[in-house]
Amino acid sequence: MLQKGLKQVLIVEKAVPMGLYLNESGAPEKEHVLLPKSQVPEGAKPGDEIECFLYLDSEDRLIATRKQPKLCLHEVGYLTVKEVGKIGAFLDWGLDKDLLLPFHEQPRDHHVKKGQRCLVAVYLDKSGRLCATMNVYPYLNTKSPYRKGDTVEGTVYETSGNFGTFVAVDDRYSGLVPKKELVRPLIPGEKIRARVSSIRDDGKLNLSLREKIPAQIGPDSEKIYQKIQENGGFLPLNDRSDAGQIREALEMSKSQFKRAIGHLYKEGKIVLEEDGIRIAGSRK
Repeated sequence: MLQKGLKQVLIVEKAVPMGLYLNESGAPEKEHVLLPKSQVPEGAKPGDEIECFLYLDSEDRLIATRKQPKLCLHEVGYLTVKEVGKIGAFLDWGLDKDLLLPFHEQPRDHHVKKGQRCLVAVYLDKSGRLCATMNVYPYLNTKSPYRKGDTVEGTVYETSGNFGTFVAVDDRYSGLVPKKELVRPLIPGEKIRARVSSIRDDGKLNLSLREKIPAQIGPDSEKIYQKIQENGGFLPLNDRSDAGQIREALEMSKSQFKRAIGHLYKEGKIVLEEDGIRIAGSRK
């Protein structure tokens, strides 16, 4: 069966003025596909095998090419935006016809721009045309080599108010920074480093932007102490402060904040007051 979006080895059926007709062995002649004359290898003759890639040309006709696309059907990777038009962006994927990235397959508030490299997957739309999508979730692998506690790198590709932020780990594996772990906003396309906090039964990775608690307390304490110094020796936050206020001021969760100020208090570096925290020995 001739399949769009995939590399296939086909047999030369016959030569015509426009190029070569290719087909699978034993398939009906009417199912053949044209390899344009510019793509025909020297000396090719009926019966020869040719590896090619199948896609639709500018007139939506199935056509073969010996050029290698940067991504095949259902593969995930980076492509560069060549132009932005009325229906979406056109990506350079190594073929004569650029790959369409429709607006509805881009993050709603982060449409791509000319020259931008974006993480996409290739899919077939309802009309059977090859297109790109930035919603790579269905195409990511869930069999990663990582274990709990490992540090990983990935690309943010979607945010959800209900679940958190979705990340393509190594631009290949499925990961999620749960909502409770979001100590700062993450933007689609952003590269992040994170820790694998757990591995779900389906193989998907839960991620945290924080180190393990013992390792995180030191950096968090230093960050808070520096913030107090920058604020004249006093910070109007305490363990009764709203979690959103703490996250906005310090980019850390309320539990992180409470552990860190507890550490600073035990070391005698701060004084806990009714309306905030003050460097020990400083005056009001």
